[in-house]
Amino acid sequence: MTPTSTLLAEARAILPGLQLLRRELHADPEVGLELPRTQRRVLDALDGLGLEITTGRATTSVVAVLRGGRPGPTVLLRGDMDALPVAEEADVPYRSTNGAMHACGHDLHTAGLVGAARLLAARREELAGDVLFMFQPGEESWGGAKIMLDEGLLDASGSLPVAAYALHVEPGPRGLFRARPGATMASSNSFYATLHGRGGHASTPWKSVDPLPALAELALALGSLVGRRVDVFDPAVLSVTMLRGSRARNIIAENAELGSTVRTLSDAAIDVIEREAVRLADGIAAAHGLVAESRFTRHYPTTVNDAAAVDAVREAVTGVLGAGAFAPLPNPWMGAEDFSFVLERVPGAFVIVGASPDGVDAETSPSNHSPQVVFDDRVLAEQAAVLAGLALRRLG
Repeated sequence: MTPTSTLLAEARAILPGLQLLRRELHADPEVGLELPRTQRRVLDALDGLGLEITTGRATTSVVAVLRGGRPGPTVLLRGDMDALPVAEEADVPYRSTNGAMHACGHDLHTAGLVGAARLLAARREELAGDVLFMFQPGEESWGGAKIMLDEGLLDASGSLPVAAYALHVEPGPRGLFRARPGATMASSNSFYATLHGRGGHASTPWKSVDPLPALAELALALGSLVGRRVDVFDPAVLSVTMLRGSRARNIIAENAELGSTVRTLSDAAIDVIEREAVRLADGIAAAHGLVAESRFTRHYPTTVNDAAAVDAVREAVTGVLGAGAFAPLPNPWMGAEDFSFVLERVPGAFVIVGASPDGVDAETSPSNHSPQVVFDDRVLAEQAAVLAGLALRRLG
């Protein structure tokens, strides 16, 4: 056995404790940046491991540093902790009843990172360097990673990390790890437009300047913008998801509003869509005698994996779990991830991990963010072992 191949056996030995932690987190989920009960459970789980721990000022984040037995660089490992405002419908004994749900598996990410900390703390003398554990709130649209960076996350060990890794569960064969170099998750952006007209009675539209027909025209125009203005080999998605006009059928609204989400895999595509969306709103509004007020906001950048980091993931996974446990991720996902803020500053990789229960077809089962999704927490052993293996390969 190689030194890293024993990690899985060690991880399986601590699996019951990790499952208990995960199920406590799952039964009591918290949403957003303030997760006091979750933070308390994480701090309790790390107690006694000899870590240097700090907590966030603007959020309930936890940063823990494990000092290795010899000096060397720092490796960052991340687990996000927040849940979603989704009422759980899954039939599990540890089901949440508070109106929120770990429907994206962050309870697994948190417990898996605790497992990695336990494995590595037992091997600290083998480490030539430090491990930085990033327990992050507010990944789901709150930008918690950016807040942690602004609070000095990357300075916590005294040296800028040389590599950063995060795992994310999804429906799929349990323990199958997938990653790809380059763009892996899309950027997340929003476009809003308000068309200002003159309201009135629906029976006399000629006495008003109705913004609603123009808003409908804008929605259709935006629907074709990507296909006509963005390079076909540079994937992008623009989905109009919100239309608001009058609250009554006999009133012509003074103003009408449109909201949309924009996902891209490059800054070039964002630039084109922002410019053209604003131009469309202004032009269509002017053609109807209206005034457009537009707002384009860039939320999360594209998640870009470093090629050498992906190679390290493949080597760690196959070394710890065997050759069949890693597969290339063929295409990027158009969802977004705020680990992208970390990867803008540190080379690393965002890795997908299959976590479906036995006998479940991932192609037809509920997916992430569904109130019915179920993950098999036996995968915590593989998660913890691979995260620890990544740190050991870089610092061992």
